[in-house]
Amino acid sequence: MANALGIIGCGKMAYALLQGLKREEKHRFATVYCTDIDQSRMELFITEFSAQAEELQQLVKKSSMVVLAVKPQQVWQVLKQVKDSWSEGTLLVSIAAGIKTADLEKAVQSFVPVVRVMPNTPCLVGSGICAVAGGSRTLEQDLDRVRDLLESMGNALILDEKYMDAVTAVSGSGPAYAYLVLEAFINAGINIGLDAALSKRLVLDTFQGSIEMIDQSQEHPAALRELVCSPAGTTIAGVRQLEENGLRKAFFDAVEKAYLRSIELGQIK
Repeated sequence: MANALGIIGCGKMAYALLQGLKREEKHRFATVYCTDIDQSRMELFITEFSAQAEELQQLVKKSSMVVLAVKPQQVWQVLKQVKDSWSEGTLLVSIAAGIKTADLEKAVQSFVPVVRVMPNTPCLVGSGICAVAGGSRTLEQDLDRVRDLLESMGNALILDEKYMDAVTAVSGSGPAYAYLVLEAFINAGINIGLDAALSKRLVLDTFQGSIEMIDQSQEHPAALRELVCSPAGTTIAGVRQLEENGLRKAFFDAVEKAYLRSIELGQIK
């Protein structure tokens, strides 16, 4: 079996992975195989990454690492089709939300190690965060190999699998929460008279600077917030309004709902 990467599902995360490898200009794999029900996506991978289209079973047989990048509802159908196609030394990497390594291990041959990954969409620009968890057959070198690969898209953390549903709710879904908050903040600026471009620039730079302050100072966000809130000033008036409108509760509820949905997806067979 050659040092080959097999991609099952040519969606955004698989695209981000190959884009990261291309950006690094490292020849980690001699060949990249891909398959998808959408012919146009395969053609994109062939054009941009010199991937080779391959039939599903042959892809698994030829690859030393197989990335399962389909929707959670499609996982079991795919794995059923390739149940007898695995080779010794092949590593299965799943980025399907909610699907546990124990269930994946039951669906493949007994010698196949399984690694579960939760990436997020900023991986597309090399600024993502990926959580990595191994199954019962996974060795430390398997986890290191996957983490090293994922770092082409940003940061990668090896965690206990018990945290993966919570990670899905926070960093996996988190970009959508961030975009929604940013959109609302920009529109609020427009509402009080700023033009759209200026409001966007002010909001983005404010968020980027605030995140940088948290990173550099190591202070809790609450402590930094207190530094901005002068007694009877403009900021505390705005913060009070956010609290009265339930901003904190909205985040608690949203993250909990996403967490429960991740658990639910893992129970679909």
